[in-house]
Amino acid sequence: MIEGHGDDAYKYKAIKINFSSNVYNHVDHSGLRQHLFRQMESIRTYPEPEPYSLEKELAKQLHLSAKEVCVTNGATEAIYLIAQTFRNQTSAILMPTFSEYADACRLHGHKVISIYSLDNLPGNARLVWLCNPNNPTGEVRDRKALKTCITEHPDCLFVIDQSYEFFTLKPLLTAREATELPNVILLHSMTKRFAVPGLRLGYMTACDNLLHEIRLQRMPWSVNQLAIEAGQYLLQFSSEYNIDIPLLLREKERLVQSLLSIGGMEVWPSDTHYMLVQLRMGKAAALKEYLATEHGILIRDASNFEGLNEHFFRIATQTPEENDELVEGIKKWTYIY
Repeated sequence: MIEGHGDDAYKYKAIKINFSSNVYNHVDHSGLRQHLFRQMESIRTYPEPEPYSLEKELAKQLHLSAKEVCVTNGATEAIYLIAQTFRNQTSAILMPTFSEYADACRLHGHKVISIYSLDNLPGNARLVWLCNPNNPTGEVRDRKALKTCITEHPDCLFVIDQSYEFFTLKPLLTAREATELPNVILLHSMTKRFAVPGLRLGYMTACDNLLHEIRLQRMPWSVNQLAIEAGQYLLQFSSEYNIDIPLLLREKERLVQSLLSIGGMEVWPSDTHYMLVQLRMGKAAALKEYLATEHGILIRDASNFEGLNEHFFRIATQTPEENDELVEGIKKWTYIY
């Protein structure tokens, strides 16, 4: 899905508040900018064919072997590499969720089965894909139940996208656990953690046998030199990028109540800072266009997620002042509608 993702601010002239991407926008990148400016000469030479140095640093921080970490050009490259490595298989995908799982699988000849529960998995499923915390709902699967499901289906490869793991207080599988389970691949996102979506930085953690097979499919130089430099800087100075997650989640709950007070919409339960909202009347596309053109506010029209319809949109909590502007904008649209 090249078209239809969130964060399409490039389509509009004057977006001042962006709720459409599941990124918390209020991160100070001044140190990173200065570091990358100093590294500009490095673009005159090729980067490492594979991002060995960044994998080594991540492995050190995660207390893993470098063979158990595979850095990719965003989590999306990881998705496509996995689908390519296990091509022509049957994949069960827990819906509604990120469209790239199904897109990548279909591109590489998978039979795709949509599922809405992890109970009674299809008997012919070779891969099971899920996002945890889920995009777009923000739901976190119970860790104990998920691990039980994994151990009860040793012949299934579980691809678990934990790109939003930083934004929940619910327990999740750890990178160490992934390496100890022969049928699990965890996806992680530095993009989301450090609010750098333009850099495209993600990584996988899994047992070295699985990652060896995936690395055989990887295109050389898929992670550029500035992204590698940025990744190393962000890991070194990660303490400067701390976000008060309990505070952010409390603000999320305040935003939920403000939205519900408007009436005419339902908010799905979420364990993260982002949430899925369903309009009882009116189309999400019309609300998005109104907010973007009249208020400079961007939301995510979620109608193109499989299993959802034209009434759904997704937003990610920002500052209290920005959240209040969003609520006021939606109120004005409801009057017009």
